[in-house]
Amino acid sequence: MIHQYKLNGYNIVVDANSGSVHVVDEVAYDAIAMVDAAFNEAIKSAEGPAAVFLSDDYADEIAENLSEKHGISADEAKELLGDIKGLREAKQLWSDDPYEDVAQDLKIKQSVLKAICLHVAHGCNMDCEYCFAGKGEYSGKSGIMSLEVGKRALDYLVENSGSRRHLEVDFFGGEPLLNWDVCKELVAYGRELEKKHDKIFNFTLTTNGVLIDDDVIDFTNREMGNVVLSMDGRRATHDRMRHTKTGGGTYDRIMDNFRALVKSRTDETEERRSREYYMRGTYTAYNKDFAADVMEMADQGFRETSIEPVVADPSAPYALHEEDIPELCSQYEKLALEMIRRRRAGEPFNFYHYTVDLTGGPCIYKRVSGCGVATEYLAVTPTGDLYPCHQFVGDDHMKVGDIYNGITHPEIVEIFSGKNNLYTRDECRNCWAKLYCAGGCAANNYHSNGDINKVYKMGCALHKKRIECALMMAAAEADDAAAE
Repeated sequence: MIHQYKLNGYNIVVDANSGSVHVVDEVAYDAIAMVDAAFNEAIKSAEGPAAVFLSDDYADEIAENLSEKHGISADEAKELLGDIKGLREAKQLWSDDPYEDVAQDLKIKQSVLKAICLHVAHGCNMDCEYCFAGKGEYSGKSGIMSLEVGKRALDYLVENSGSRRHLEVDFFGGEPLLNWDVCKELVAYGRELEKKHDKIFNFTLTTNGVLIDDDVIDFTNREMGNVVLSMDGRRATHDRMRHTKTGGGTYDRIMDNFRALVKSRTDETEERRSREYYMRGTYTAYNKDFAADVMEMADQGFRETSIEPVVADPSAPYALHEEDIPELCSQYEKLALEMIRRRRAGEPFNFYHYTVDLTGGPCIYKRVSGCGVATEYLAVTPTGDLYPCHQFVGDDHMKVGDIYNGITHPEIVEIFSGKNNLYTRDECRNCWAKLYCAGGCAANNYHSNGDINKVYKMGCALHKKRIECALMMAAAEADDAAAE
């Protein structure tokens, strides 16, 4: 299976199963399209796909079409087709899929816990209109996590981590800084567990920024590998959706805090360079021109950016709809082109969804197994209840257990462990982008369709566009490197 598209002057061909990406000229682009059409027709016939590459009849017909369209000789056309056949033989075009038969075996590798999302505060000092967590209170289940519950959660993580050495803990909410002292004490407890059990904890904080102060900055720089900062971009965009309990905007309240924290994590010392952060925004129907919001983040000095489409009830006034997809895709293209321009001007910044490693990237079991929801990853509420992930917290029928008794509803875990991989998704098996997105978000699928294996169509379409942009940007960067 291949995917062809044109973007920013590049003719790009992606081989879905091998991950090979080819940038070709117009003649080769058309030749591959002609071979692909014949290939797909042969699959439907008794001849079989091998006939496309072995039959002189196919080669003669395609060579004649190429000669007529591009004015090349028959010999040149056949030489090109020979090169294309060589790529097929090298398993770089129309490669076979070796993963479907072993997908469930690969999924088993996700059976050991490695990460928890600690909901240290079900409450918030902001009142964001689109909040999936019900204004931070998760369907009325407000509460603050005690130190004792938090310690037990860390113990539970260690006890169920098997031979995994590197463990991850995200302080989440609501707004976790409402319970900051407990967060700090839990980090100290985690450091004790590291020594006792030969583990390494990586702590992360996700915050709206209102309560960031010198203590938060100093502590996170010492103890936390990443800080996620919630910001929606331009002042008007941000303040429209992310406001105080009394309805006031929060942009001016957080920006100095964010700048101070980011500056402290990105100075020129080796220690600081190892500390990560990124801005995490949400765009809605009110800012379908969201590329401008990402560029605002960059203009404010934030070089690590992200913005996600809102997932909402279709009746919500801020909800996005499928008819918005063309406009949103054009924004992703606009953002990609601006990022190329700024990189060439010596003003680069990163966008989370455009970070694609073509030589390494996630290992194949992660690509096939997808997110480790309910298997490698669990969310812990203030009272110690366990949910498949933070986006399922508040859905009582999705509670899988608690930190004292462990998994008490294995049948729910089975939904994610036994029936959830790239090949259980209804539209992923035959999708060119499957090894880039790993099947998408199970929670988004569930909340939009009632089934983790029914793809959230809008999210799927937008993710494929992001992948196209990312691959084009990689091609542009390779061109620039070759020209130096």
